[in-house]
Amino acid sequence: MNTPDQLYDAYIFDLDGTVYLGEALLPGAGETITRLRNMGRRAVFLSNNPTHTRAQYAAKLTRLGLPTPAEDVINSSYVMVDFLRRRLPGANLFVVGEASLENELRQAGFTLTDQATAVDAVIASFDRTFTYRKLQIAFDAIRAGARFFATNADRYCPVPGGGEPDAAAMIAAIEACTNTQVEAVVGKPSAYMAEAILGLLDLPPQRCIMTGDRLETDVLMGLNAGMAGALTLTGATDMALLAASAVRPTYVIQQLSELIPG
Repeated sequence: MNTPDQLYDAYIFDLDGTVYLGEALLPGAGETITRLRNMGRRAVFLSNNPTHTRAQYAAKLTRLGLPTPAEDVINSSYVMVDFLRRRLPGANLFVVGEASLENELRQAGFTLTDQATAVDAVIASFDRTFTYRKLQIAFDAIRAGARFFATNADRYCPVPGGGEPDAAAMIAAIEACTNTQVEAVVGKPSAYMAEAILGLLDLPPQRCIMTGDRLETDVLMGLNAGMAGALTLTGATDMALLAASAVRPTYVIQQLSELIPG
């Protein structure tokens, strides 16, 4: 294992599979993040999962023993709102996603509609309520000229005992029937997500470290943005996947406690 030999000014953590799994903190996570905070380091959180708001994620972390303000959490729905405000303010949207994302978009001034000819953009996301009707509306809207964006492209979301199909499945279904590729994915590893978290921290990227359990999202985003990238083997990636990947993390750790040099 290649573990850190220095401290960073800011530590950015993925959530699912990195800090917690289901309703339990992963081994060493709580103690490590608390210790980093006590050492004067920033500890913030970054998730591709759009099924809860920033406030809900902060409340969960607080409930699990890591008191966290909503401002220290950024997720893909928050970045999607900012992305759309800059490009399609006040647009009519059709959302292949869950209620949390729909509510955030409404609160940001967007109109949600299932009338395909009125849709300016289709938003694909993690959706455990996915139906053929949703696919039909997305198909009709894109064929009528709607643009096509996605919150994230994770293949699955880690849960205790396995995983749940994530937004990649919704994106693939829409791409397959429309023969149209998604125009932008705003979650990790995109530059949109990296800019959001670096803007929150107001630090140069070389003073930050991104830690997560996925090479193709967490680690890749960190490396592309000029941060250090630490892979933790507590979630989606094992040594076999690491060996087969072209993404080479700065560090590989068994659990979060190894982020603090011994």
